[in-house]
Amino acid sequence: MNYSFSQKFWLVALRIAIGWHFLYEGLVKLANANWSSAGYLLDSEGFLKDFFVNTLAGNPNMLQVIDFINIWGLILIGIGLILGTFERIACISGILLLALYYLSHPPFVGLKYAVPSEGSYLVVNKILIEMIALAVVYVFPTNREFGLDRFIFGPAKNKK
Repeated sequence: MNYSFSQKFWLVALRIAIGWHFLYEGLVKLANANWSSAGYLLDSEGFLKDFFVNTLAGNPNMLQVIDFINIWGLILIGIGLILGTFERIACISGILLLALYYLSHPPFVGLKYAVPSEGSYLVVNKILIEMIALAVVYVFPTNREFGLDRFIFGPAKNKK
């Protein structure tokens, strides 16, 4: 990477901050034995409401799988981003998970949710912003210079 120190610093800081957010959310869900995604899924709106409400939340077996994937996905994505290991897989996985959250609760005009949002959003909300930030981390990887991948795969090679 031919970036300045401050560019590298802020890219790594962004990667670690997003990783911390994912890890924390996963650990909080894991620590709460009564946590389930059912309430969130049942509150879905938008064009995929039937999928989230009936297909996922309406099937107890599917809901158990979704809860397991959600908790451990958040934890593993967070660890990968914090430690800088398998960063690209963590970024893509995080983007896909956030896309599901976004599609379940899209910030579109006329949609109402049981739990009010933190503000008035129109298309762009914090989930979409975090997805875009993960895309930035994906296209400007730092894991081969500042992460465990440096020791697993070797240091990054400068492209000329």
